[in-house]
Amino acid sequence: METKLARLMCAMIEYEAGNPHRVHHFIKVHDFARTIGSMEFIPREQLYVLEVAAIVHDIGIRAALEKYGSSAGAYQEELGPPLAREMLGKIGFRKDAVERVCYLVAHHHTFDDIDDLDYQILVEADFLVNLHEEKMTPQQIKAVRSRIFKTKTATQMLDLMYQPELEQTAE
Repeated sequence: METKLARLMCAMIEYEAGNPHRVHHFIKVHDFARTIGSMEFIPREQLYVLEVAAIVHDIGIRAALEKYGSSAGAYQEELGPPLAREMLGKIGFRKDAVERVCYLVAHHHTFDDIDDLDYQILVEADFLVNLHEEKMTPQQIKAVRSRIFKTKTATQMLDLMYQPELEQTAE
């Protein structure tokens, strides 16, 4: 299992060649997702699928930029799953895992219909990275915290990482 994850990580680095920002992004999302999933005690198979999804969650960005001139979430959700399915198939991931990963890729910017813990954690891990990368304001961080974050682990991480900013908005 670990070998396939390593092969997938290398395949995504190759796919994103020339774009270190996107490589660093998916690596950070993967690490947060793995840590949150482990701390929330999700089943081993679900954690594995979560890790795979975290690695490929933004695979649709390049295609969205080429086709639409935008990396908007809806375009990523539209164009990402076929690319993920192809890459995962070449590496030899099981069909059921590929289908769940593609579902997560197709919904990772949709926050109103989260159907399971792997989906929740992927969204939270992506936000933990995006809050920093997009330099969100304390008010934005607080809004995201109350609207999106549900797991104890990710909420605690956010609070610890952004404690000064969150305290500023409380005044």
